[in-house]
Amino acid sequence: MKQRTPSSEWLIDALALQIGTQGTTTLVHQLYSALRRWIQHGELAAGSHLPSSRHLAHGLGISRNTVLAAMDRLLAEGLVVSRRGAGMYVANLPTLPAHPKPLLDAAFSYSTRGQALIDRCGTLSQHYQAFAPGVPGLDLFPHAQWQRLLRRHYRQADTAWLSYQTHGGLPALKEALGDYLTLSRAVRCRPKQIVITQGAQQAFELVAQLLTDSGDTVWMEEPGYGGAQTCFLAAGLNIVPVPVDEDGLNPLCCPANTPSPRLIYVTPSHQYPSGVTMPVPRRLALLEHAARHGAWVIEDDYDSEFRYDTPPTPSLQGLSEQASVIYIGTFSKVLYPGLRLGYIVLPEALADTFRLAHARLHREGNYPIQSALAEFIAKGDFSRHIARMRMSYRQRQACLRRALAPATDAGLKLSSGHAGMHLIAELENLNQEARLVELAQQARITLSPLSRYYLKQPQRAGLVLGYAGATEDELLRAGRWLSHAWLNLTSL
Repeated sequence: MKQRTPSSEWLIDALALQIGTQGTTTLVHQLYSALRRWIQHGELAAGSHLPSSRHLAHGLGISRNTVLAAMDRLLAEGLVVSRRGAGMYVANLPTLPAHPKPLLDAAFSYSTRGQALIDRCGTLSQHYQAFAPGVPGLDLFPHAQWQRLLRRHYRQADTAWLSYQTHGGLPALKEALGDYLTLSRAVRCRPKQIVITQGAQQAFELVAQLLTDSGDTVWMEEPGYGGAQTCFLAAGLNIVPVPVDEDGLNPLCCPANTPSPRLIYVTPSHQYPSGVTMPVPRRLALLEHAARHGAWVIEDDYDSEFRYDTPPTPSLQGLSEQASVIYIGTFSKVLYPGLRLGYIVLPEALADTFRLAHARLHREGNYPIQSALAEFIAKGDFSRHIARMRMSYRQRQACLRRALAPATDAGLKLSSGHAGMHLIAELENLNQEARLVELAQQARITLSPLSRYYLKQPQRAGLVLGYAGATEDELLRAGRWLSHAWLNLTSL
């Protein structure tokens, strides 16, 4: 709008349209806001003389004190200036456009790293329904018991817990967790080697921030976990996908002329998403490769508790004599994702550095919750809960297999399901995969395409079918739908 110096009458008439006794804010705020907006957008030009407080109050039918209060606010913010004996004038300020240009115009683009991260966000589940991978059975969680624990530990919380912490987690939780990992996963650790994080994702970020520089190489399983892929992309690392075979990541299949890795990321107990378990000979070969390249191995043990027809395998970390393995776990799969608690088991030489860096970067806290979890583990409730979940997940997997029986009888191949929280359904091609995902969206069913877990071509077609987070009724309904849809597509 063209700048002009308004007459007193014009300004009073315009203000009369902006303020009223029925407004939801005070008259002072209404008068102040209208004048501020006109000044900032240049509708009241710099140097414009404003009517006197008496003139404004009379013309608007409000008290002079109201006008003076609004003027004082404008004066304090430097929007108007007072000239002795002459009154109030609009200050000489840069003006804002009345209709600012949108920041996100056609020329806008994200950074290369940012766009790569955004592209990986497509692997996130949008609905926690049947087939959503990585979602635990929230209906199995002992809510009432947990709420009682939380109330008591909040009520009895140490006053020191209200301050900043630099312990790397509540000592009681690290002690209970260390005992559990030593007995159940053959992890070699002491409490001082553990740092409690806000989930495994934060643990990956800490490793990338402290042990790598932008451009360093990380070997990733192909296909692999999208959360780790995204983290390493965001850190500016050079990700080299290494094919997964029936024994897990195969270091002999690393592309030729690949730079030596700084990190090697693996899920050896139950590879995500293929579901294979890395046998001891392959584990030893991987450790030998890591030692030769001077690389750190990140062992993501995300759901090792859920094995159904095979004995548990000891952790990769427990086999390592070179102290080159960083063991990462999470409570999201065995308790619930909203808890936002995970942990890193570090070589002793790294533990203090990671503890201090974590405190500086992320400001650890929630000690009452950690205290409740420590008791939950120490008294055996954690192990009993896992046993209940293991039994229920076995039943839910069997239910899903029954629902898919017409399709499997006709040739649909499913993974073994000896462990974990999902099955893989193999498909003939990517077109079939895309068509099933499209049909599922129309039916409001979550389907995660296997091809999304690959970073490079060629991609295998398939579906990642989570079953842990759904009831048997939900699995029957969704499984029968998928069986029918697959049969219809293959009959064309």
